[in-house]
Amino acid sequence: MPTDKKQIYIVDDDGSVCRAISVLLGTYGFSVDAFTDANDFFNAVPKNTPGCLLLDIHMPGLDGWETLKRIVESGSNRPVILISANKNGGLSKKALIAGAVGFLQKPFNDQELVDLINSAAEKKGGEKHGK
Repeated sequence: MPTDKKQIYIVDDDGSVCRAISVLLGTYGFSVDAFTDANDFFNAVPKNTPGCLLLDIHMPGLDGWETLKRIVESGSNRPVILISANKNGGLSKKALIAGAVGFLQKPFNDQELVDLINSAAEKKGGEKHGK
């Protein structure tokens, strides 16, 4: 039986954040895979695999900005939503200029996250479902 669950990927170096967001999104019916390292994400998920990416900005090694740049330069159509606990008011604009479809500051409202994921998939064409 085919599934209509939207695929979400999470990349955040904080494992507890990955688990919390995974559980939350699972309750909304999303299929979720989480990674605590951007390189692990790139190694596990081919660039043309459908799904929306929630990407933490501040991570050791390959940070969110470099990860987003790599995704954009690869030609991937995957929608990316950047997330950060940083209170810098300019991050949202910077994220959109860099190629993200949205930005959320942690802690974020559950419904705001779900709405942004749904709108991101529509804007970017990251999820295509036949009837």
